[in-house]
Amino acid sequence: MRRWVRRALASLTLLATAACARPHAAPQPLSGEPELRIGLAVGLPNSSIGGAESGELFLSEAVSGLPVGAVPAGVRWAVVPDSADSSRLRLMRPDGTRSDALRGIAVVNVTENRFVVANGRRYRGRINITSGRGGLNVVNRVGVESYVAGVVGPEIGARRPDELAAVLAQAIVSRSFALKNRGRWDAFGFDAYADTRDQVYLGVAVETNQARDAVRQTAGEILTYDGAVIDAFFHSTCGFSTAAVEEVFATAQSRPYLRPVSDESSTGHYYCDISPRFRWREEWDATRLRAILSRTLPGVTPLSGDGLQRITDVTVSRTTRSGRVGELRIVFERGDVRIPGPDVRSVLRPEADRMLASAAFQLTVTKTNGEVTRLVAAGAGSGHAVGMCQWGAIGRARAGQDYRKILTTYFPGTKIEKVY
Repeated sequence: MRRWVRRALASLTLLATAACARPHAAPQPLSGEPELRIGLAVGLPNSSIGGAESGELFLSEAVSGLPVGAVPAGVRWAVVPDSADSSRLRLMRPDGTRSDALRGIAVVNVTENRFVVANGRRYRGRINITSGRGGLNVVNRVGVESYVAGVVGPEIGARRPDELAAVLAQAIVSRSFALKNRGRWDAFGFDAYADTRDQVYLGVAVETNQARDAVRQTAGEILTYDGAVIDAFFHSTCGFSTAAVEEVFATAQSRPYLRPVSDESSTGHYYCDISPRFRWREEWDATRLRAILSRTLPGVTPLSGDGLQRITDVTVSRTTRSGRVGELRIVFERGDVRIPGPDVRSVLRPEADRMLASAAFQLTVTKTNGEVTRLVAAGAGSGHAVGMCQWGAIGRARAGQDYRKILTTYFPGTKIEKVY
């Protein structure tokens, strides 16, 4: 067993000994299924509505609600910012005619069992398009359950019958995350981005029978702690243990339910060892290491006037309670820099456009004439490691754990509550 794994399991034992039960208040029930505003695109130069098999779309002005027109089934209209007023937009019909300048549009489908189509993709609910100085913003207004149905597949993938408990767990985590973060992007006019800044949401095209069944079986269920919806973080592969939230996010406060949780099973293996990212290795030679650090270090620390000096050492100077890198020390001919744990993955990149898989790694350094000529990182897991380990959840499902056991293990002290 690796040294950092032993340290992680020892700290987990101490945490378990110190933990104590806390009473939980009943969550406040919601009056009905909430609606979410999903930012599909921000700052587009143009957009489109309608298209093949879309059914008839009804358009109204977003601000006044006055009817604007209807897009026939199978027809696509373009949407462009107004050249005279960036806060307004115009519709371009296939015959080249344009609408008056509008203060945004709202689009709904009036054909039974059809969907709204925006930029060639189908969505449930309705679409709002507005214009600003940066371009067009496209927002999907959709019920929480329909949103989760379009999230579960992209986030956890298609699973085998013996892995369905992981899909149910993902549905509850995704629903909890969405409700907890409603209003986070209010300044931009929506609740969540449709990408990894929140959750990957691709609309109707990625809905599967498996995802829809998981949403139906868990409808309205969320994770709560002391009567409030939790910060339901999740990631691909923890490697051996999840991490405490304050280890990973620089400004985060500790959460009792976001603490390190071992992923070791009773048989001595790890539930997430089925992940293709369970163990990994990255290597840099002197030229590559210098090129990467020249790009990434200025973002976290000022360099001296003579630029990047010779690199004489790279060490892990501190580890976190879950056994991850808490501080990375990069030594130069004259002085050193210390990279805090939350920045390590973005500084020590394998490639300029690819972050390090995780902060759980050990280093091997080779030097020639006092300069680092080769650096090897041997690591575990993929992602920030906070909250639910998706591959761990899949492994636990295979081992017979139900979704309630999976969730209350990764989020200790929480309850699963139905709020609508």
